[in-house]
Amino acid sequence: MDNEKVSRIFSKDKFALASGITLISIGDGEASASVNVEEKHYNGVGIVQGGLIFTLADFAFAAASNSRGRTAVAVRCDISYIKPVKGGTLTASAKEVSCGNKISNYRVKINDGTGDLVAVFNGTAYRKDDNNGN
Repeated sequence: MDNEKVSRIFSKDKFALASGITLISIGDGEASASVNVEEKHYNGVGIVQGGLIFTLADFAFAAASNSRGRTAVAVRCDISYIKPVKGGTLTASAKEVSCGNKISNYRVKINDGTGDLVAVFNGTAYRKDDNNGN
């Protein structure tokens, strides 16, 4: 698999770019991404908006699920928030749990800058019959 090609695809993700999310690494069935928390990421009660954490996890999941050379799209995702985030850098690490011909599953752990687990995301992807042809 040409992970550079997949990296190029995800470097064009406008929503991730607007959110400040960057792809750190990508390999077969895994990926990691990070975001530096900014003022725009806070919600009304002064903690990081859950949508940012979900977006970060979803981005890492998308990169990992597309890393094997076929376009993969989410069909199910869920997230459990464990600890509120007040600032710093967040890192999402996606790992493949299973990969079949059509369906693959991933777990993404989101950690803060001290290494504390702040959320866990699970995602299922449908693998299309193509060669990352987007």
